[in-house]
Amino acid sequence: MKKILLFPSLLFAALTGLAADPAADDYKPVEGPATVQLGHVAQLEIPAGYYFVDGETVNKFMRAVGQPTSDGLVGSVSPTNADWSVMFDFDSVGYVKDDEKDKLDADKLLEEYREGTEQANKYRAKSGLPSIHVVGWQTPPHYNAESHNLELAIRGKSEGEEILNYDTRLLGRHGVMSVKLIVAPAEFDATLPAFTNLMGGFSFKSGETYAEYKPGDKIAKLGLGALIVGGAAVGAAKLGLFAWAAVFFKKFFKVIIIGVIAVAAFFKKIIGAILGRRREF
Repeated sequence: MKKILLFPSLLFAALTGLAADPAADDYKPVEGPATVQLGHVAQLEIPAGYYFVDGETVNKFMRAVGQPTSDGLVGSVSPTNADWSVMFDFDSVGYVKDDEKDKLDADKLLEEYREGTEQANKYRAKSGLPSIHVVGWQTPPHYNAESHNLELAIRGKSEGEEILNYDTRLLGRHGVMSVKLIVAPAEFDATLPAFTNLMGGFSFKSGETYAEYKPGDKIAKLGLGALIVGGAAVGAAKLGLFAWAAVFFKKFFKVIIIGVIAVAAFFKKIIGAILGRRREF
């Protein structure tokens, strides 16, 4: 299996705790087809062959196995027959103006990613962790002015192994829903159509859409550029699972690539325990 996470000792400890935790049987996922709630701001229609676990439950389980949690985590969706997962994390940062939509400089943004990553490698070295290096865009930042969605994917390497971060930012009236696809780089192309189909079932609730902005609503202090470079850092810093491999500095700026080892399989293991069907990792 491709290595897409960098803390085998933590992963092993988590999986050991998972296998031994009897409370896992108390957690009940929602199996599709179903409409599930993503916090109080959005909902998602999941088809048959997928299951959903709400953010509170995922956080409870992460605490049970001694792992960090996220206040903004509103849910996780995974297929029953593949090792990939989708994490949904909402940040009530406010209404993000999209007046930078025609000014996004992919090359400049890539350099900011690269600079932040190399700076963070100094801290990683002090902690005895392997360096991470930016390779380039898998998907350069792209903003859809009709759907108000921001999409980007970046590739990196660590110890000769590929790392892929694929993110979608869904802009709403009161904040941003960050959607992270967790998948091995070699499986990205094959997985993307299924992910895109799944996201077709996403919608903000009435009163929460970007188009329903009203004068007097909270305005975010960051634009699209900072959302690309810094928003990922903010979301990942809150989502402790991804922060395992990260060192963040200068809020809203200088994001580093986040390396994750078989994390989709890790979530599959979690869900297996939740379903009461223990699987071999």
